[in-house]
Amino acid sequence: MPTQTVEETAEEIATMEIRGAATIARAAAEALAAQARESDAADPAAFRADMRRAARRLVDTRPTAVSLPNALRYVFEGMSGETVDALESSVEETVDTFLADLESARDRLGRIGANRLRDGDVIMTHCHSTDALATVREAVAAGKHIEAYVKETRPRKQGLITARQLREMGVPVTLIVDNAAHRYLNDVDHVVVGADSIAADGSVINKIGTSGLAVSARDRGTPIMVAAQTLKLHPGTLTGHTVEIEMREEDEVIEPEEREEVGDVEVHNPAFDVTPPRHVDAIVTERGQFPPESIVTLMRELYGEVDSDPWTEPSGGDSRR
Repeated sequence: MPTQTVEETAEEIATMEIRGAATIARAAAEALAAQARESDAADPAAFRADMRRAARRLVDTRPTAVSLPNALRYVFEGMSGETVDALESSVEETVDTFLADLESARDRLGRIGANRLRDGDVIMTHCHSTDALATVREAVAAGKHIEAYVKETRPRKQGLITARQLREMGVPVTLIVDNAAHRYLNDVDHVVVGADSIAADGSVINKIGTSGLAVSARDRGTPIMVAAQTLKLHPGTLTGHTVEIEMREEDEVIEPEEREEVGDVEVHNPAFDVTPPRHVDAIVTERGQFPPESIVTLMRELYGEVDSDPWTEPSGGDSRR
């Protein structure tokens, strides 16, 4: 299958045809590689300008999912050369490395997270996270029997994807509506969720409903494990930036005919919410598991102090992370 253009990729990310943090990161990196190959820039400065425009188009599609800008940042840090050909080659090589790292990172994360799950454990999930499912997959591969309560996750019902993939692993699944979570938490050993972004203070930004689930889990004494590759760490929060919460279209919540029948109401459809670190027991990454309050140390190690984004102004250098 040919790699999609930047515009095609941006449209599919915006409409959630491409969804999931790692999948979005992969698609964005591949789109930059395609842009590099297709650029007709006459000189290195024009090539870099083309790449910055492409990155800006991609980064504007999903403001909360930090995996997207982190993927772009990785590619820009690897872009080097004094000629257009050299720059193009460096982008393609960097993207290849990034994609290989992405695949191995999930496997490592899965093995680490699986150590927290015991034979016979029952988990509860929210939304769909390939990182969270990687921990279950590795636990099952190690011979552990795991069962799951899966929240359907309104309004887009990504929980159905989770249910299907867990069944493919042989995990017994009980599907519940979102509002039933509190009732079943006494039967659950772990809540296992992913993340779209993680702030420097250890706050977890994830699919709307995660925060409410975390409060209920804390009330019931059920530990919460967040499975998230380091690609989900938001380096901008090191310098005081807040994470923008994406607001999606109202017709995901209510059909136009239903809205007309209900009358003149305002509809809000936030895609994510923020879970404070006090409600999280551990953040599991491919580099190990961390209490949420210590995630800032890992973030500084990986990203340093990020003052600007390479697609907003000419890059000052070509150093790799």
